[in-house]
Amino acid sequence: MYNKLGPDTGYDCISNFAPADQLTNILDAINENGELPKTILHSLNPGDDELIGTVLGCFQNCDAIGKIQQGSAWWFNDNKTGMEKQMTSLANLGLLGNFLGMLTDSRSFLSYSRHEYFHRIMCNLIGTWVENGEYPYDKENLTEIVKGISYNNAVRYFGFDL
Repeated sequence: MYNKLGPDTGYDCISNFAPADQLTNILDAINENGELPKTILHSLNPGDDELIGTVLGCFQNCDAIGKIQQGSAWWFNDNKTGMEKQMTSLANLGLLGNFLGMLTDSRSFLSYSRHEYFHRIMCNLIGTWVENGEYPYDKENLTEIVKGISYNNAVRYFGFDL
C-alpha cells in the first residue's frame, strides 16, 4: 500500500526491533557529559514497556523528580489494554506516582475525550489494586497520586508557572 498511496496513509505496523543498546548508549553518552535533560520515552510497541521501565532507573538523579519518564501509552497502545499495560509496567518497575499522565499532539477539541478516557482507566486500575488489597486504602495518598498523574506532576516536571 505504501507503493500505491505513499507515506502517512494509515498502513503503519508495529516493529519488533527494540533498540535497547542504542537507547542506553546514547542516553549514557549524553549523561556522561552531564548534559542529559529531562527525557520522556514513548514506545509504539507494547512489548517495549518493560525495556523502557528498566532504562528509566538507570538515568535518574536529583536534577528532577522522575527526570527520565515513560510516556503514556501511545499510537498502537492508545487503548484500554495498552494504557493498563503501560501503567502496570510502570508501577512494577518504576514509580507510578511520578507519572506525567496522558498527552495529546492534537489541538482539537475532540482530543479532550481521550484525556477523560485515560483518567477513567487510570482510576479504575488503581481502584482495582486497592479493592484487591494490592495497594492500601489511604484516601489522602490515593488523592495525591491521582491528582499528580492527572495534573500536578506535569506542572512540576515542565516547570509551568500556573
